[in-house]
Amino acid sequence: MTSWLLLAGAIVSEVTASLSLKAALEHPAWYALVVVGYLAAFLFLSLVLRAGMSLGVAYGIWGALGVALTAVLAAAIFGEPLTPLMMLGILVIIGGVLCVELGSQRALAARRAAQTAASEVEGAPPGESGAL
Repeated sequence: MTSWLLLAGAIVSEVTASLSLKAALEHPAWYALVVVGYLAAFLFLSLVLRAGMSLGVAYGIWGALGVALTAVLAAAIFGEPLTPLMMLGILVIIGGVLCVELGSQRALAARRAAQTAASEVEGAPPGESGAL
């Protein structure tokens, strides 16, 4: 659960920094939040990896949700366009993230099952391990 909260922090920090970058074009004081936001995003992402989440899952979710949230919030805050095709793209991104996460969970379950099977074979009395 901790890794997911840290990942949420990374996403929020990155989206905040990206939106602040747009705001800084008109008001340069926002550049301070850009720097802090990106530094925080990478700090959170490193903590996510240290907590044990795989790189492919963490980076995929971070990048995909960052793109989707930035596009939606830029439309709401800055009046940038959000066309039906763009919304379809956001749905495809979300679907891709779900596929990566589900695939990761299946791979983790298969790895745990293989480790359990291997430890059961190692713990069997001699001659019952199935080895010839």
